[in-house]
Amino acid sequence: MSLICICADDVAPQPWRNGGGTTRELLCWPDAQHWSARVSVADITRDGPFSPYPGLARWFAVIEGAGVLLRFGRVPRWVEVDDSPFRFDGAAAPACQLIDGPTRDLNLMLREGQGLMCNVVGGVDWRARFSLRGLYTAGSGRWLSDSRERRLAAHTLIWSDSDASAVWRFEPEDPRTRAWWMGFTPETSP
Repeated sequence: MSLICICADDVAPQPWRNGGGTTRELLCWPDAQHWSARVSVADITRDGPFSPYPGLARWFAVIEGAGVLLRFGRVPRWVEVDDSPFRFDGAAAPACQLIDGPTRDLNLMLREGQGLMCNVVGGVDWRARFSLRGLYTAGSGRWLSDSRERRLAAHTLIWSDSDASAVWRFEPEDPRTRAWWMGFTPETSP
């Protein structure tokens, strides 16, 4: 794979079974049927429950819209547009309530390994050592990694499975652009 770029606007949305939104599946690694890492963008149009994904760690970030209120039983969690990604157990199927209209959201789901999703600070090097790394940006900008660079359009995922020691940096055209780093190192077989 090495390095791939996927624009969310080029991926057909798939409707949810409960009718509450759509998902654009940007990446399934290593493949769509037996994935250990999945990155998707969801458009939530109405209140309803999240689907359960037992055995997975999930990260959730609001890209556009006011945000959502997730309820884990009686425990509420507000997730708004400028918040850090929220990590939770994929087996939990929280009720989701829109705060003020539809949202567009970024989802990272990982199985059997170490990973993270965190906010990008524009123009600052990211030195995380993961065997798989990604960047999703809500706005256009320039991705740099040692001797490589690439211009990214808004709503683009760049993903790499090579050179875990390379330093990454994202320079957004607009300093208010929201973007997220993602990293994953799968468990290896003995």
